[in-house]
Amino acid sequence: MSHVLIIGNGPAAHRLVERLRWHGHDGPITVLGGENRPAYNRVLLASVLDGTLSAAGLTLPEQRAEVRLGVTATAIDRARRLVRTDGGVVHRYDELVLATGARATVPGVPGVRDADGALSAGVTPLRTLDDCARIPEGARDVVVLGGGVLGVESARGLQARGLDVTLVHPQGHPMDRQLDAAGGALLSEHLRGMGLRVRFGRRAVRYRPGKLVLDDGEALAADALVLCTGVTPETGLAAETGLAVGRGILVDDHLATSDAHVHAVGDCAEHDGTVPGLIAPAWEQAEVLARRLTGGTGRYRGFGTVTRLKARGIELASMGSAALLDGTDADVELVTLSDPARGRYAKLAVRAERVAGAVLIGFPQATATVAQLHDRNLPLPADRLGLLLGHSPAATAPADLPDDAVVCRCNNVTKKTLVRAWHRGARDVGGLVRATRATTGCGGCTDEVRGLCDALTARDGITTEQEGAA
Repeated sequence: MSHVLIIGNGPAAHRLVERLRWHGHDGPITVLGGENRPAYNRVLLASVLDGTLSAAGLTLPEQRAEVRLGVTATAIDRARRLVRTDGGVVHRYDELVLATGARATVPGVPGVRDADGALSAGVTPLRTLDDCARIPEGARDVVVLGGGVLGVESARGLQARGLDVTLVHPQGHPMDRQLDAAGGALLSEHLRGMGLRVRFGRRAVRYRPGKLVLDDGEALAADALVLCTGVTPETGLAAETGLAVGRGILVDDHLATSDAHVHAVGDCAEHDGTVPGLIAPAWEQAEVLARRLTGGTGRYRGFGTVTRLKARGIELASMGSAALLDGTDADVELVTLSDPARGRYAKLAVRAERVAGAVLIGFPQATATVAQLHDRNLPLPADRLGLLLGHSPAATAPADLPDDAVVCRCNNVTKKTLVRAWHRGARDVGGLVRATRATTGCGGCTDEVRGLCDALTARDGITTEQEGAA
């Protein structure tokens, strides 16, 4: 069997190792991780900020691979298929996978960096567990710069710790890449109603320790400035070795770079002009590449993204293309349900009877159903209103999902993993949660996990007592 060498030890790399073993790769796998800690789920960093999870709680299960921690790859010799590291060690490979991820983008706001180019006191990006620990213990006033998904999640997480938080975003509403104007306005109302201070449509123009000045002259108290201003794919190593690079490392439908023996997955990979920067596409890439490297077939065609906001007290999901929600495409049917009195809003963009785009706020049951229809490219039922109100039988029952279907997106828990845990003694929802960590992220999969547990119990005729029933 060939030797697979993976540079990077994030969720994409971890998933690739798991899928390689699943598809029968029995040869050596070596993983080079730059951080001095095992692989962890960075998707759940906001849960560390709010204290819901400990840093250890994000650690991903051990895989059957040789993992070298605290090691940085410094050079690739593609002719001889060798990788050199900062410790002087040389690793041979048959197939090389770049899973180098992305680094936090630091905005060019005067004062954010000091004269030496280092981040000024009180400033931290939010990309790693170490970044979470850099937020000063005695901080009271925190400014989160950037109102995308990570910015909203981080602001709510810090607020849950009892800090006074201000969220600053240059666009008119948060999550503008995922939400239409109406959905963004409702999310803004939710955040304000929860006591979060928001400054939308405002730009930061100057920072000095303890204070951030906005373009309208307002000066915000900032014991800490948390940067959630995007990421930049890590392409330096690839570029230095002569691989084709755009915004990310260019890959084809097989996840191969311009060198057939070098591949890329995750936040560093650019496919068809897109760098998704989300966990679900990375898992799909890992699946396709694992099949290819074990002699199978498969093509990566891009991934219909589903974004679920992991912010306490807000049930929000966005799917597909938000651009289709503006009503300008004649081939798109729009279905809208607005319930401002209860803080609920849903909008579907339907093309050829499939979900092409969607925003759902405050509709957890409909979200689970619509996500299944979107993921599996299934036609919508004729009763669109019933679908949004949770009265539709359209969704596939959890027990009928394929074994490799991902039930818990936050922790990459498949149906097969849940079934295996159930057979090993986790006979109620609480047991499944402890065994697999499903539901511990955004919580959006709770109903599916419960439904699968009920179906397994009914099938085998087992009576269980649910925790908390007494």
